[in-house]
Parts: sequence; C-alpha cells; structure tokens
Amino acid sequence: MLAFSIPHTGLAETSDTLAVPSGPVILKIDGDIAAANVGDEVHFDRAMLSGLPQHDFITGTPWTEGTSHYRGPLMRTLLEHIGADGEAINVAALNGYEAEIPVADFYDYDVILALERDGQAIPIREYGPLWVLYPFDHDEALLSERMRFRAVWQVMQINVR
Repeated sequence: MLAFSIPHTGLAETSDTLAVPSGPVILKIDGDIAAANVGDEVHFDRAMLSGLPQHDFITGTPWTEGTSHYRGPLMRTLLEHIGADGEAINVAALNGYEAEIPVADFYDYDVILALERDGQAIPIREYGPLWVLYPFDHDEALLSERMRFRAVWQVMQINVR
C-alpha cells in the first residue's frame, strides 16, 4: 500500500501547479480529478499537452491506410498528472460521438492521446487534433469491435467517473 501512495503523493504536487493555457484550449477534463486550472476543470492547450512526457508507436488503424507513426502522452500519464481517481472516462468528440473507456485499458495497453501523426499535428479532417489511440498492431485483442469503439478521434472533452 505504501508503494502505491508514494507515486500518488508526487502527482498531487504536480497537480497543484497546473498552468493556465496561454493558447487555444483543445482539451477540457472534468469529473473526479484532484487538479483544476479553470473553475473545477483542467483546460489544456497544445503546448501543455506537448509538455507532458511523450510516447510514440507505429501502427495501422481500421480507419487509415497503411501504418503511421503516432506521438502523444500516454493516457495513464495524462490522468495521473491531473490526479484522476475514477474507474472510467467518458470521451466526447467534436462530431458528437461519445465513448466510455475503462481506465484499466490505459494500464493494460500503451494508449496515447495522439497529438501527431508522422511528425505533424493531426488536422481535424484526419481525426485530430486529439485522438485516443490504441496500438492496434501490437496486440490482436485490440482489433475487436469493442476496442475500436474506444478509439475516439477529434477529442474535445473527457469526464473522469
């Protein structure tokens, strides 16, 4: 139990010092979170998300041709950074699509909030600017319909439950 509480304590210190976005807000997170920088929400601009530790992988997706190199923070890192304490998140997209994703997915797989595809910001018309993306080519279990529905593109809001 002590081993679990030590990292959590360190995250609380990070959460207390969240900056306020200086650029356009591209992501809002609310719900069961320990940190906030605008009211009871956390708002992120692109620079803030890029400032988190980044992870990358090469994968194909059911919606794109061939494989691409994707980069962004791990979802578990993002949630830990804001002190999220829920069992699931609800992700809402610009086009009105919503999906509920168990937080356990982010520890079972290296799911990222993709900011870049092949070294470039992802345009809205190509599933950006943010995409909850699973490394589909790395595990056959990710190719199921249930998992595909959790890969939300055009992400704008996350609610921690």
